[in-house]
Amino acid sequence: MINLALGVPATMPLYLAWWLLTEYLPMDCRSTADLPKPNLVNCNYTTLDHASIVMFLLVVTGIATLAAMIVVDVVLPLRRGRGLAARLGTALLVPLPFALCLALA
Repeated sequence: MINLALGVPATMPLYLAWWLLTEYLPMDCRSTADLPKPNLVNCNYTTLDHASIVMFLLVVTGIATLAAMIVVDVVLPLRRGRGLAARLGTALLVPLPFALCLALA
């Protein structure tokens, strides 16, 4: 149940990764210097402008989410003398809220 609850704040880094995969990577250009080139078809200034902020936020929120998952799924069970198999198995529930939001959108 705690892994499902961790999935709610995990929607932030998952959405940022989704944005980078669907908006930034398919573009033909990687900087604003590429904008005047005539052969570029899929080049968006707004996406280029937001890319560095999104990458920074992805790193920050990803590290925070990963740290929370390590504490909940590894450190706490080891401290209490419980096995890791059940906790790590339920870690698959973390992306469920994001997948649900993506399916409903």
